[in-house]
Amino acid sequence: MCDAAGAMTMEWLDWLSPENVLAGLGVLVTVGVLAYERLMPGLKRIGYRVQMDTLIGGDAQNGQADVRLGLFGETPEMSDASLVLLRIENDGLRAVGTEDYTSRELSGLTVTFTERTVTGVAVTEPSSPHLMSHFTPRAGLRHDPASNVVHVPKVPLNRGESYKLLVLLTGSGIGRPVTVSGGLREGAVKRNRRQPRPSNRVLGLVAFLALLLVAEPVVLTLGDRTLPPVGCAEGALTVTGSTAFAPVLEEVGTAYEKECAGATVTVDARGTGTGLWALDEAGKKAEGGAPAHVTLSDGAKPDSFPKLRERYVAVSVFTLVVNERARVKDLSLDDVRRIYRGDIVNWKEVGGADLPVRLVSRDADSGTREVFQRRVLDGNEPPHTARDCVHKDDPGARVTRCELNSTERVLSTVADVPGALGYSELRAADQLKGMRRVSLDGRAPSPESVAEKRYPYHETEYAYTYGQPPADSLASSFLDFLINGSGQNIVATHGHLPCAAPPNMELCRRS
Repeated sequence: MCDAAGAMTMEWLDWLSPENVLAGLGVLVTVGVLAYERLMPGLKRIGYRVQMDTLIGGDAQNGQADVRLGLFGETPEMSDASLVLLRIENDGLRAVGTEDYTSRELSGLTVTFTERTVTGVAVTEPSSPHLMSHFTPRAGLRHDPASNVVHVPKVPLNRGESYKLLVLLTGSGIGRPVTVSGGLREGAVKRNRRQPRPSNRVLGLVAFLALLLVAEPVVLTLGDRTLPPVGCAEGALTVTGSTAFAPVLEEVGTAYEKECAGATVTVDARGTGTGLWALDEAGKKAEGGAPAHVTLSDGAKPDSFPKLRERYVAVSVFTLVVNERARVKDLSLDDVRRIYRGDIVNWKEVGGADLPVRLVSRDADSGTREVFQRRVLDGNEPPHTARDCVHKDDPGARVTRCELNSTERVLSTVADVPGALGYSELRAADQLKGMRRVSLDGRAPSPESVAEKRYPYHETEYAYTYGQPPADSLASSFLDFLINGSGQNIVATHGHLPCAAPPNMELCRRS
């Protein structure tokens, strides 16, 4: 018996941890305040605010131009006309019924326009269609001729429901007070200067919960000073793969290290093919599960790596880049294919300068090149023929083409070599002068063009691990940070479309 009682006592003590006590208090206070708000009287309220008060035409008396056409100019009474848009809403905590209006008149509310005369009224933008059936003369909707008053019926309004009155007036009282008067049982009709003010009880609840949010981390820290941030893991992680995605990975790695003090992220991007091979080799050598290794790939992996498991990261946008001396801004897909076949060898053949075409390509390990061949060329690039990207090793070759092992080298070479044409990740091309992006069939390379299915040179970026790493592993933690956490913002700022964002989910799967 003593053992059982002791065990129950220990369970209670475990439950009475600081975070559980604070969470319980938060729930109790929330339920208590909401119950109080529901049960106490005085919580019915109709609020109103003027959303527009403007002259029709200019203010001629103050020297402004007065331009009017049609009815606004032909009717004499319109010479000093103005329009007011008034929003009336139930911003209280209870519904308002017709029986809640205290007026003995048929109408429930009275709207008064200081120093102006009402000439027309329209009811507009009801939050619920059924409200319009209450705006009839029999229900009390009217304005007296030569009067500055509009009478509004006793319209029942559920919480949050609203309607607007568009009122045409004459007179020079623009900007003068517009007031709505009336009475409510257990409530009031009040003007909202900006937005409805929450009740003091609700504000008190918000303040209390904010205090809990501030206090909880302090209490937890006092209880255990060694706990890392939620979702963090310690150790060393290697990230390999796409050189086009490397700037994103380096920035995300630095951000992860700052948030998770016990982690080190090393980015070693040498191309998609090299990265997939390195991950596969690391997995085969690892003992006791998946290694702390992640590879980013431009496009899906080949079938030759059956152990690798994928996750969608983003849609990457790529672009053709050309040396600015070529004076080319746009190419058709057919022109691009003819250039890589060797049918077009001088830029003047497509409206550019009199310069020879020199192709600067990535090597066979490049995912950017694989995407280019599949989505733009619809075939393979020709063999490389120039080690220096300028002079053909074989004078009889149809094209002048070299291969380089990184996006950075491709871009710097295109910028330096007159007539050079290459390709890269979209934002990487912002960094160097001496070259420009090339549109394809008049479609500019941009995330917007890809999202609208108008630009072909794009691909889903995949993250690969060897097998399925444990949920508490460094690889899983880093990928969650990259795909679902703060890394999303970094991905977007580099011009990619994060797959975790709802508008991009289907695009990621379709790409």
